[in-house]
Amino acid sequence: MVPKLLADDSLLINYVNSLLKDAKSVMDAAKAVTFPLPLLAVAYQQLINGCSMKIEGELSPSPTKVYEQMFGMNIRDATKQPSYDPSELAQELTATAQRVKKIGFIGLGAMGFGMASHLLKSGFSVIAYDVYKPTLVKFAELGGLIGTSPREISKEVEVLLIMVATEAQAESVLYGDNGALSALPDGASIILCSTVSPGYVTDLEQRLKDGSKDLKLVDSPVSGGVIRAAEGTLTIMASGTNVALQNAGFVLSALSEKLYIIKGGCGAASSVKMVNQLLAGVHIASSAEAIAFGARIGIKTRKLFEIIQHSRGFSWMFGNRVPHMLESDYKPYSAIDIFVKDLGIVCNESSKMKIPVHVSIIAHQLFISGSASGWGRYDDSAVVKVYETLTGVKVEGKHAILSTADVLKLLPNEFGENPMENQDIIGNLNSKVLVVLDDDPTGTQTVHDIQVLTEWSTETLVEQFQKKPTCFFILTNSRALSSDKAVCLTKEICKNLEAAAKQVAGTSFTVVLRGDSTLRGHFPEEADAAVSVLGEMDAWIICPFFLQGGRYTINDVHYVADSDRLIPAGETEFAKDASFGYKSSNLKEWVEEKTKGRIPASSVSSISIDQLRQEGPDSVCKHLCSLKKGSVCIVNAASDRDMTVFAAGMIKAERQGKLFLCRTAASFVSARIAIIPKPPLQPKDLGIKRDSCGGLIVVGSYVPKTTKQVEELLSRFGANLKVIEISVDKVSMKSLEEREAEICRAFETANASIRAFKDTLMITSRKLITGKTPEESLDINYKVSSALVDIIRRIDIRPRYIIAKGGITSSDVATKALKAKSATVIGQALPGVPLWQLGPESKHPSVPYIVFPGNVGNNEALAKVAKTWARPPRCSTKQLLDDAEKGGYAIGAFNVYNMEGVEAVISAAETESSPAILQIHPGSLKEGGLPLVSCCLSAADRAQVPITVHFDHGSSKSDLLDALELGFDSVMADGSHLPFDENIMYTKFISSLACEKGILVEAELGRLSGTEDGLTVEEYESKLTDVAQAEKFMDETKVDALAVCIGNVHGKYPPGGPNLKLDLLKELHELTMKRGVSLVLHGASGLSQDLVKECINLGVRKFNVNTEVRSAYLESLKKPQKDLVQVMASAKEAMKVVISEKMHLFGSAGKA
Repeated sequence: MVPKLLADDSLLINYVNSLLKDAKSVMDAAKAVTFPLPLLAVAYQQLINGCSMKIEGELSPSPTKVYEQMFGMNIRDATKQPSYDPSELAQELTATAQRVKKIGFIGLGAMGFGMASHLLKSGFSVIAYDVYKPTLVKFAELGGLIGTSPREISKEVEVLLIMVATEAQAESVLYGDNGALSALPDGASIILCSTVSPGYVTDLEQRLKDGSKDLKLVDSPVSGGVIRAAEGTLTIMASGTNVALQNAGFVLSALSEKLYIIKGGCGAASSVKMVNQLLAGVHIASSAEAIAFGARIGIKTRKLFEIIQHSRGFSWMFGNRVPHMLESDYKPYSAIDIFVKDLGIVCNESSKMKIPVHVSIIAHQLFISGSASGWGRYDDSAVVKVYETLTGVKVEGKHAILSTADVLKLLPNEFGENPMENQDIIGNLNSKVLVVLDDDPTGTQTVHDIQVLTEWSTETLVEQFQKKPTCFFILTNSRALSSDKAVCLTKEICKNLEAAAKQVAGTSFTVVLRGDSTLRGHFPEEADAAVSVLGEMDAWIICPFFLQGGRYTINDVHYVADSDRLIPAGETEFAKDASFGYKSSNLKEWVEEKTKGRIPASSVSSISIDQLRQEGPDSVCKHLCSLKKGSVCIVNAASDRDMTVFAAGMIKAERQGKLFLCRTAASFVSARIAIIPKPPLQPKDLGIKRDSCGGLIVVGSYVPKTTKQVEELLSRFGANLKVIEISVDKVSMKSLEEREAEICRAFETANASIRAFKDTLMITSRKLITGKTPEESLDINYKVSSALVDIIRRIDIRPRYIIAKGGITSSDVATKALKAKSATVIGQALPGVPLWQLGPESKHPSVPYIVFPGNVGNNEALAKVAKTWARPPRCSTKQLLDDAEKGGYAIGAFNVYNMEGVEAVISAAETESSPAILQIHPGSLKEGGLPLVSCCLSAADRAQVPITVHFDHGSSKSDLLDALELGFDSVMADGSHLPFDENIMYTKFISSLACEKGILVEAELGRLSGTEDGLTVEEYESKLTDVAQAEKFMDETKVDALAVCIGNVHGKYPPGGPNLKLDLLKELHELTMKRGVSLVLHGASGLSQDLVKECINLGVRKFNVNTEVRSAYLESLKKPQKDLVQVMASAKEAMKVVISEKMHLFGSAGKA
């Protein structure tokens, strides 16, 4: 354009006249919509002035002549000055520039810090100063030197570089208190990189010349922004004397990609920078005015931007700044306040030279308005907010983030009746089989009692059609494939479906391409592939609504719920997917984007929420039937009822012969087949109790939601998990040997962990590695997924459960690692989280297989599922006794002394399916110590039946306090040797401490005679339990269980046999029942079976057993054995026989 201006091009003159007419049309249009165009208004006035002037008899002369006439200047003569190449001068300077050892640097702002850091990296010694101390500390951490004032850092430097914001700051660092000038060595050079007025630079140079130090000045404004400053790729304009440039040239070259030497001495470079800033500021402001005006008149701003990029109105600033406006991204690269200053310089200099700059002054006022509104530190593109604030328009091409509650509240009430309960609809549910091609396993999120096929031969499909199902899924896992492979796979399945349907009389089907509710996947490729086989459809149905995942489609815009906000899908992390990324949140525009314009947004139809809620299924049917063949129709929905209304309308349309291909999320499927939701399933619903192994959690998904969920899982249960991190780098980027070593390490560790009853988290390293293209990214994903498959395939221990996190991961684990050819969706583990049972052909039939989508649930969701399905914690003694009370049986508490005794109790309990208590007496604790306690606790944890660990006869406060810290489930505070009141105080003290820890406390009232583990109570010391005392004792101590003395003894009974006071037992039971206290009877060894059963009938819920088990152990030792292993086995078996008999006698067998 400038060459045409200087040449007085006649075509340009005609263009200016035409432009005047166009500008008037734009001004009229702006007036009609009440929109201010201040920049265009000034330009329009100048066009009027120029086109109406007459110079030397010439009407409408060239713009150059107009300016020359008005302002008395000769623009064209100025172009005849001797020409030179500023970049060639720079090359010459660089070749001869003097090397510099030490640089002083003042001003570590956004660009200054990058420049100083780059000089450090380039080998210069740099000492810096800035008023902001944290920046100085940061610079020092990089290896730079720092000072406390401009004066301090200026000593002994050869070059001082100043990068401050304003002339006043430059003046202060040079001439103010502790200023640099007083300390600079004679002959040093000053490089002034700040954008200041040319007049200030020439004045500064003169003052330096008038000084006595022979200081040299280089006028060197810079351009390029923060990133280029740090990279050393700035554009620098420099002017000054030859000597000054020689001294500074080496430094300027290090900082620049483009260096221009401007002739004319100091001030010349700043003049060039000033003109550059004039153009930049005007172009930014006019870009804001243009894009805001486009928004006001209803043009889609993103589309407007794309068009202008290829039009005459385009400029570099338009292309660079408008994207920030469209994204409302005002992170400062060059702030509004910069242009308040720089255009201020333009206006001041023009005033001095008596040259009006009409457009620049208006642009300056716009930037001042932006700064006054509080946006001064925003990026300069935020000047568009001035127009937005004045007019109320929003230029951003993205949709606003909304309040979920506010949006849903404003929607009309849902359709009144459930149309799927209409008999006419119910009668047609099975008219067509719904065949769901699921691009990953998570599509079963809303169904139950539905079959999933992982292979699709014609024979398999014939067998499936013969079952006359309402629906079945085919797991294609095509999202893990390249586009070409996904297309071939879809065609193959559709051909097999057609062939199978022909072999089963009366079979017709509708295909649903179940895709991601966040819009990822092979669209439109898979839809095109299906149509190429099945024939053209009346319409493609696009319905990504998924309530459980928080996906809503409202006014054709698809949203992803995040806490209490609705975020447009195009603004989420899912839209940035390396393989399936997109920009559009409006589904009509998304269709156009994904089809690359083949299906324009204007041709896409939609069914609104208003239509669904106010007009119902008949309106939906009418709408679908009216569509032109081959149409695309968007379905809006914000509730499951919206889905059922649409599904009912679609069924009606199908009855009229319409054919549809559906690309939907999970909610459509359950609505279409009228699935009645059921609550999430838990282990007890599947009859799962305490299995002997740990569970397996496999995480392959990389979406940020998954990473947050894993972090929450680890923060809550990390101590209970074995975490195995698989290096993505090793399995996808390194050699085959390194890959194999990593796979072996992972599976061997997992095998051992699961076998050791630990829930195991197997997770890929969280640093996302992507390829340069979507295809390369998919290949990396494949390598990682195949490594996971290989690891899990080698694990030979059956886990308690498997959670597979991520669609691709869950598919590959099921089909490739576990060899499942089919599965049944039995329900959900959490809303939106499918729970499968794999087919009998799989490696682990009937193991709960939880398909956990990567993009579902809040941060706590994975932790919640893992907690539900983890091996349940050890049952409490309180729970054991409460269950016994409800069931009318008793629990055996068996004294143990060593590992054989522990194993005998556990083995008997598991064999008899009986709960039991491992009981440690103070004497055995003294000998066995902590190892014995740990052995009991570990055995109880790993047992397949409820086992607890009890500390018996704690007659020492010290022993009991230790026991409370050792992990016992219950303790006996035995104060029976104390006077009654002291017994109460003793027991009450222990009971209060135990209550805080959730530990059951048993106490004894009365005193048994006999000997147990070295403790002997003579017959004359024994005492029956007093009923009145028992009542007071329980009320004051708040114990959970009470051991009573009704004539029972420790050890062997006298020759006459037991003499139990059963009437007393009955009275005591009546008291304990009222208080929820369990009755305990010590001395069960030697009681007849009838007497034991009678005691159980009278309320005894715990029997202590010692003598008979111990005797069996001692007797076994008398039998000769070859080695200790046989001794242990023999002793264990002997004790087990006795223990099993007791479990049957107590009635606990079969109660686990």
